[in-house]
Amino acid sequence: MADKLSHLDETGAAHMVDVGGKTETRREATAEALVKMSAATLKLAVEGQLKKGDVFGAARIAGIMAAKQTPRLIPLCHPLPLDAVDISFSVDETASTVTVTATAITTARTGVEMEALTAATVAALTVYDMCKAVEKGIEIEKIRLIKKSGGKSGIWQR
Repeated sequence: MADKLSHLDETGAAHMVDVGGKTETRREATAEALVKMSAATLKLAVEGQLKKGDVFGAARIAGIMAAKQTPRLIPLCHPLPLDAVDISFSVDETASTVTVTATAITTARTGVEMEALTAATVAALTVYDMCKAVEKGIEIEKIRLIKKSGGKSGIWQR
């Protein structure tokens, strides 16, 4: 763990980190979010029976769009040229959950963790939005970084 927070200067004021001296490397990050709902709602989503349409198609596009907008949403994030963003869904009918997994890839001077986390979160929010007409009590939890690679710190995995 770092000795100090990189986004705070010596006075404690927030600032954007200067990454100009870093080497560009391929960087990849994977994040996930868990969406919990009733079995009946999950069945409707999986079978494409909700009035708003294709839950997972809409959530996939929303997650990709969110990754591309991360520096507009998170104040101190650097705008990054994204090489790829992948959003996938794993349905667990027994637990009545959907795991949203987002992977973001770039070749840049700084990591792409925030893009992956933003993508997973917005995709999960879109699942909620698509399903809320039939169930208001859907829960989104466990938004977390799973893995990151690239840069001087190498590979980190949960």
